[in-house]
Amino acid sequence: MTALDRRDFTIALTAMTIVVLASNILVQYPFEAWGLQDYFTWGAFTYPFSFLVTELANRRFGPKGARKVVYVGFVLAVALSVILATPRIAIASGSAFLTAQLLDIGIFSRLRNMAWWLPPFASSTISAAVDTTIFFSFAFYCGVVPGLGLTIDQMLAQVGIVDQCFALPWVTLGLADYGVKLALSVFSILPYGVVLRLMSPALSQRAPA
Repeated sequence: MTALDRRDFTIALTAMTIVVLASNILVQYPFEAWGLQDYFTWGAFTYPFSFLVTELANRRFGPKGARKVVYVGFVLAVALSVILATPRIAIASGSAFLTAQLLDIGIFSRLRNMAWWLPPFASSTISAAVDTTIFFSFAFYCGVVPGLGLTIDQMLAQVGIVDQCFALPWVTLGLADYGVKLALSVFSILPYGVVLRLMSPALSQRAPA
């Protein structure tokens, strides 16, 4: 790995950690402006940028390098979130993050040779739906899990994790959150294109892994 590769990898990793950690903290706070507290949390406006980081890392380093960013970012973000957020949110975020980001890399890689805007838009749109479903159902569903007869809090308690569910309207929040992610997927096409142009010299020096 060249000095340029190390620099860019560090930038990607730092950006990913900051985005996920900030989102894990902000998702605990409803967005109360204009009476939207039942529809949005502050985390809805920060987390979608994690897909932008992944897609730029995929374009810069190829799928293998992007997975490294996801894995290391996952470990750092979850570790810090356990301290600064709650165990339940940290687990929900980690599960959703890892599943959705790896799906994002796979979809992006299949489409990487198509029109420059299609891979980031398609991969983030699909993976964001998976991410939203996993995160909100685990983080904020306080009822009994069908077929198991236990709440998520009770299941966590059985493995020594003490936590309390935040009784938020998770279905409404999830749908609104996905709407924000779709909007930001469109919005992020422009910065993606700008950064892609800036990355062109580095990209020309290596082939995707």
